[in-house]
Amino acid sequence: MSNTKVLPLIEPASQGAAPCCPPLTERPFSADEAETAARMFKALGDPVRLRLFSLVASHEGGEACVCDISDVGVSQPTVSHHLKKLKDAGLLTSERRGTWVYYRVEPSVLAAMGQLLTLRPAA
Repeated sequence: MSNTKVLPLIEPASQGAAPCCPPLTERPFSADEAETAARMFKALGDPVRLRLFSLVASHEGGEACVCDISDVGVSQPTVSHHLKKLKDAGLLTSERRGTWVYYRVEPSVLAAMGQLLTLRPAA
């Protein structure tokens, strides 16, 4: 029995957030667009950060307590550092509840990143 959950596609406009950048095949990026996209991909370029991002994204309910995702083979301070980098890149949001912090993947960001890598329709 598979534990895999299929998530629905979310259009950026439905979340009220504009995509960071146009699709790569639409036109060349401006300097600001390139900076924004690079910051997101750079944050995901580290294996520990990518693993943490995946743990949060795939966690039941779409959010995860830091206490549930800290076992990634590095110390707790390093986990906190990587989560901060993901948050600074705009990939995660967080909310403190008592002594724990809960992280959530921003759906509009995932949709925007997916749109960024979308091919232009053939003419």
